[in-house]
Amino acid sequence: MSQILRAALVIARRDFSAVIFSKTFILFLLGPLFPVVIGMAFGGLGEKITTESLRPTVGLAMAADDAARMEHAHDMLAARVGAANLPRLHRAPPSDPRSLLTRPDTRFIAIVSGTIDKPVLTGKAGDLAMLEGDINLLASAAVAGEQLPHVRVAKQLVTASAGAEAQSRLLTGRAAQVLIFLLTMLLAGMVLSNLVEEKTNKVIEILAAAVPIDSVFLGKLIAMLGMSFVGIAFWGAGVVFGVRIFAGPDIAPPTPAVGWPIFLLLGGIYFTMAYALLGSLFLGIGAQAATVREVQTLNMPVTMAQMGVFFFATYAVDHMGSAPEIAAILFPFSSPFAMIARAAQDAALWPHIVAIIWQAIWVAAIIRLGVWLFRRHVLKSGQGSSRKLFRRRSAPAS
Repeated sequence: MSQILRAALVIARRDFSAVIFSKTFILFLLGPLFPVVIGMAFGGLGEKITTESLRPTVGLAMAADDAARMEHAHDMLAARVGAANLPRLHRAPPSDPRSLLTRPDTRFIAIVSGTIDKPVLTGKAGDLAMLEGDINLLASAAVAGEQLPHVRVAKQLVTASAGAEAQSRLLTGRAAQVLIFLLTMLLAGMVLSNLVEEKTNKVIEILAAAVPIDSVFLGKLIAMLGMSFVGIAFWGAGVVFGVRIFAGPDIAPPTPAVGWPIFLLLGGIYFTMAYALLGSLFLGIGAQAATVREVQTLNMPVTMAQMGVFFFATYAVDHMGSAPEIAAILFPFSSPFAMIARAAQDAALWPHIVAIIWQAIWVAAIIRLGVWLFRRHVLKSGQGSSRKLFRRRSAPAS
């Protein structure tokens, strides 16, 4: 066992140095910054489109006095609940609402006609269901006019709220799940094509002759994991620096149930386990591929399956102690995501020890399975065996 670990560390140091000291690694580190910059640049524009352009516009085909009272009621309510929560009102010619809605140049999705005492809302069924409550509220405020009561709410501060704390911990768990999933999918995909080039150049046969295949697989996984932590440290420092600048030093995120030091430690461990589980699977599958095209073909179904596993784990967050959460914890590929969410909501530590041991057993089992398949279908194929997992069928002789 010690010989396998020593050989794995040699392979890991070789692959780690080859990746870290390459010129493309700088581009790899800077790559995720471009979506962030683009998102910040277009974030304000998208918010403006959402709050302004996508707000429904309702036409007021009413008498001038009634239309004025509806507009005044809209202004009063917008000052209290925000204009973004109300439809936009524009006056329309007092004619048949049906003809107004069928005009090619109309911008209204519904028309309010009649009087403020008996308003009539005309439009499609879905639009009526969406706007009925808002128009009822506006008409009621128009009838009340300046007599619309304005009750001021007295404020009473408390130092703690169990409901708010539970909600904040749930959001913390969800955020940790999303972060670990995105990092895993971003970084583990490179493992899938890790062996293709070395198989093509016959380097893998030299490595297999020098060290055990177990060491080759384990070493490559350790190297890619180490490279991932270098990237995470770089991106994490950038995020902390950005938060300090834009949000200020006094920002106080909600505290998870196990506390921030243990939560961050568990986050690193569960990312390692999620990466090792998916990376060992990718390494085993990629070892069977002979070309980059096969790797690209395999990448899509594996990624889709992992997304399904992630969605299953996010569903289990809201059902702690239920059968779905237990199933998500027991299933190895969803276990890291389910357990990091539990760490945010439950202070017990012993389930994490059991879960980490369980996940480590599965990592070892998947690596052993990948090694067995590699020996059976790849190494033996070079010795004249025709057994290959992804073999191309030859055309029948004519």
